[in-house]
Amino acid sequence: MAPSTSFPDLLSPWMSQQRWFASKGRSPELRRIGGWDLPAEGLRITTHLIMDHSGSEPTLYQVPVTERSEPLVGADHALIATVEDDTGALRYLYDGAYDVAYREALMRMILNGATAIPDGSEATGVPFDPSQRDGGINESRVLSGEQSNTSMIYQIKRSDGTLGVICKVFRALHHGDNPDVVLEAALASAGSPHVPPPIGAIVGEWEDVGRPEGRARGHLACAQQFLAGSEDGWRLAMREASANRDSTQRAFDLGVVTAEVHITLAEVEPTAPATDDDIATTLDSFRRRLDMAVAEVPEVAEFREPIERLYRAAREATWPPLQRIHGDYHLGQVLVTPEGRWVVLDFEGEPLRPMVERSRPDFSVRDVAGMLRSFDYVAGSLQSSESAEEWARQCRSAFLDGYIQRSGNDLRENRTLLDAFEVDKAIYEAVYEARNRPQWVTIPTAALRRLAERSRSSLG
Repeated sequence: MAPSTSFPDLLSPWMSQQRWFASKGRSPELRRIGGWDLPAEGLRITTHLIMDHSGSEPTLYQVPVTERSEPLVGADHALIATVEDDTGALRYLYDGAYDVAYREALMRMILNGATAIPDGSEATGVPFDPSQRDGGINESRVLSGEQSNTSMIYQIKRSDGTLGVICKVFRALHHGDNPDVVLEAALASAGSPHVPPPIGAIVGEWEDVGRPEGRARGHLACAQQFLAGSEDGWRLAMREASANRDSTQRAFDLGVVTAEVHITLAEVEPTAPATDDDIATTLDSFRRRLDMAVAEVPEVAEFREPIERLYRAAREATWPPLQRIHGDYHLGQVLVTPEGRWVVLDFEGEPLRPMVERSRPDFSVRDVAGMLRSFDYVAGSLQSSESAEEWARQCRSAFLDGYIQRSGNDLRENRTLLDAFEVDKAIYEAVYEARNRPQWVTIPTAALRRLAERSRSSLG
């Protein structure tokens, strides 16, 4: 089916049900701004760029669609719509990620550095290692469980065997280089063993009337080696906490790896001393979130006074230099390999923030605070049993031990600053839970109580 003015309306009911659609609870207000085609036999593969105007700010989505003359066996869950062409014959439109034809065409584009057929927008594959040209694809599948993006797993044939590859398609698009591509490539080039080896990416250009030149440019997808047999850090932590296993060595090792990632990023990407304006801007953002949380989550109000005192004290703390960081760091962003190594993933930051914000240097303590909160969430997810809470306390302490030992930055001596960042993260969580999972709001508010009590004790 050729793109038409009716296509956004056709897409709307399906799109509103997707996990990556950000404006939950609103009816999509969609406009197609362009797209491109990939070569295929017997079907059409089109990636549509769809702007949604239903939220407070417009959001641009990447929607790959395959158009077939016959139903795709086993893909009923991925059917977007059924339409008639000009001859009255039925055409079946599928979410491309769930169609092997799209998956294989996309990977060939990356491996071979191919350019798509433009339709108002452009897309080109960028292989990071040109020697890894397409040797054939044995199999591919969609990775389940993601929310903001869609990832696909491949087995790629090579002369020396088979290589597992994971390719992530960014659903929400932004102008600018995606940190997930830039930072992982920079770490890998520096010899870091803590990220998967990168394979390649896809870059694109599209209409953007808000930019002086009328065009935007950014990453559309990225591919890296798939570490088969690795386990997601969150699932591992939940299993070990449930069994009350001693995880302190794993937590210590994760602290070491986190510090090493920060050290390497500071070596390969720009850094800058924190100015008074940088500190003031950060603390102002903390206070704005606190105001919002007090308005939306009544339980937060009782902690306001000690939190404000903590923020005032944090202004006088020792702030580290600004540098590139992970930006959305938690146990779901790390893997444990079969050999027991920690590997860090997903450096794109918070997916719905503008790319220019996600690409700015930030404070490394933000990542540390994020992981500390993640250990707390394990205990909270287990109904905060005493054993789970003790497990989380021990892991938090061991993680800090590892980070301090490797970084040389004694965050316990600078506890006011760490607590301020952890409080800010817990405040963000309180608002999120109140809006989405009210039964979980006690997880962040329990942390706020603990941190507020420490603030009262240490600051008077």
